[in-house]
Amino acid sequence: MNGNEFERKIRRLGRKRSVAVSFDRGHGKGSHGRLYYGDRFTTLKDRKKEIGPGLLSAMLAQLGLNKDDLGV
Repeated sequence: MNGNEFERKIRRLGRKRSVAVSFDRGHGKGSHGRLYYGDRFTTLKDRKKEIGPGLLSAMLAQLGLNKDDLGV
């Protein structure tokens, strides 16, 4: 899964659960930015590159989610 797919799935989950989701480019260098899910956030790297399994798990943990929530 790449960064765009991850963001799309988080936004879809947010709509389904009525949780605000936003992406802030100002909180990051270069192609990095901060993805907010409610009051929690994670740093999203280049959205065109693949996210490895370890990083994916860490990002989901920061958002208080798990792989089952995304259907991964």
